[in-house]
Amino acid sequence: MANNKSAKKRIEINERNRLRNKAYKSTIRTIYKKCRIAIENVDGTNQSNVQKLISLCHSKIDKAVQKGVLHSNAGASKKASLDKHLKKALA
Repeated sequence: MANNKSAKKRIEINERNRLRNKAYKSTIRTIYKKCRIAIENVDGTNQSNVQKLISLCHSKIDKAVQKGVLHSNAGASKKASLDKHLKKALA
């Protein structure tokens, strides 16, 4: 257990950051899954909705990378994977 003031403060900060990171990751996972489902069901009529959803997902991933929640390569990999699945579905 922490014995001094600075150690106690670090514990509080780490807990706050852990909860924030958990929220970011949860949001990204949820949007990513919605994108994958939308991509699987894409056709000519809902293609613009899928593009908007993918744009939102890319934005959230970029924000998480910017905040340090995700590594930049992990974010790039997630975005590339979505784009690859979309390209495959439209072909």
